[in-house]
Amino acid sequence: MTDLPRHFRAAESALWPPYSSLTTTETPVVVATRDCRLQLADGRELIDGIASWWTACHGYNAPAIAQAVRAQLDDMPHVMMGGLAHPQALRLAERLRALLGGEFARAFFCESGSVSVEVALKMAVQYWLNQGERGRTRFLAFRDGYHGDTFGTMGLCDPDAGMHRRWQGILPQALVAELPRDEASAQALDALLAERGAEIAAIVVEPLVQGAGGMRFHSPETLRRLRALADRHGLLLVFDEIFTGFGRTGEMFAFQHAGVAPDIITLSKALTGGTLPLAATVANRKVEAAFLDDDPARALMHGPTFMGNALACAAANASLDLFEQAPRLAQARRLQSRMEAGLAACRDLPWVADVRCLGAIGVVELTEIRDLKALRARFVEHGVWLRPFGRVVYLTPALVMDDASLARLMAVVRDVLGSGAP
Repeated sequence: MTDLPRHFRAAESALWPPYSSLTTTETPVVVATRDCRLQLADGRELIDGIASWWTACHGYNAPAIAQAVRAQLDDMPHVMMGGLAHPQALRLAERLRALLGGEFARAFFCESGSVSVEVALKMAVQYWLNQGERGRTRFLAFRDGYHGDTFGTMGLCDPDAGMHRRWQGILPQALVAELPRDEASAQALDALLAERGAEIAAIVVEPLVQGAGGMRFHSPETLRRLRALADRHGLLLVFDEIFTGFGRTGEMFAFQHAGVAPDIITLSKALTGGTLPLAATVANRKVEAAFLDDDPARALMHGPTFMGNALACAAANASLDLFEQAPRLAQARRLQSRMEAGLAACRDLPWVADVRCLGAIGVVELTEIRDLKALRARFVEHGVWLRPFGRVVYLTPALVMDDASLARLMAVVRDVLGSGAP
C-alpha cells in the first residue's frame, strides 16, 4: 500500500473508532504483528501488554492456528447453520463440553461476547417460559460488573460507575447488588432474593475478575456463595467468562478455582487465540431439558447469520490443540509470580491505591488518572502498548510472553508511573 497512513486521525477518517471521540487525537496504525509485538506504519515496534484485549493468548500469528484456518478456507469458509452443520462446529462443541465437564451439555455459537451474553439471557428467560413461568424476566447483576455493549448486556452493567450510565431509563433494568464477598453481604443478597426471587430468571456474574468495571477481584468463596444462593432460591446461575476463560486466571476457566459450576457459561475473547470472531453460550443439562420438545414455540429463536463460522471454529479447535500440547496454564501462573514481583514497587507510590495479580492479569490501581490520553501516549513513547481506563493500568499479556518482554513492560509501567501522578 503506497498510501499507507502512519497515524489514524479520527477527525480526518471515514472509520468510526470504538470508545473514542470522533475528533480524538492521532493513534498508531498497526501494519503487522508477530509474537507479542505490534509493528507500526511509522517503523516503530510496540510490546503488546494487553494481547489485543486479552484475545491473543498464544501470541500473534500462531503458526498452527494460521495453518488450520488456511486449510479450512480451502474446504469451506462458511455455511449457514440453519438446517445444516459442519465438522469444525461439531468438534468444537464436543471439546468445550468435555473441557467444561460436569453437567454441561450444549454449545450455541455466535460472533461476539456481547451476543453470547444476550443468548444466555434469552436462554434463561425461555427456560422459565417453557415451564409455564412468565414472571421471571429480570436478572440480578453486580456492582462494578460489565457484560457488553448491546442493549440487553448494557442493562447488566454497573448503572452508576459503568460506562453505560448515561443510558439509565432506556435500558432493561436489572437488579444490581453487592457481590457476596463476606457473610454480611451474603445475608443481604439472600434477603433480596427472598423478596424478589420470583421476578428473577438468573444471576449473572464475572467469576473472580470483574474486567472492564475496574479489574476488581473476588475470591472463589464468593462464587460458592452465589451457587448456594442460586440453588436455595431456585435460580439459574450464569458465569460470564469472556475475559477469564482459556487460561487467563491460571486455570482453564475461572470457575474451576471454586469447584462449583454455573448453569450457563459464556465464552469468547481467547476462544480462537485472537484470530477470528467467535463466542459460545454453553448450557448444562438442566437448561437443555427445558428445550427438548418438538413444539417450535419452545425452540430458542436465535440464529446469527455467521453462527458457528467454519473458519472461526477451525481457529478455535487449533487453539484448543495448543492448550493440550503446550503448558499454557503453567505459563499463566508463572506470569503471575513475575508480575507480582515486578509490579510490587508501584505500591510505594503515593498515587497508587493497590497492586494485584491473578494468573496472567496484573493491575495497578491509582487514586485517579487525570489524563488518560496523555498516559496512553506516554506508554507508546516508551515502546509498549497499554490501554489504561478508569483508574487502572492493567497488564494482560499473551500467555507465551518471554521474560525479557515482560520485564521491559513492567519497567515502563514503573518508570512512567514513578515519574509523577498521571
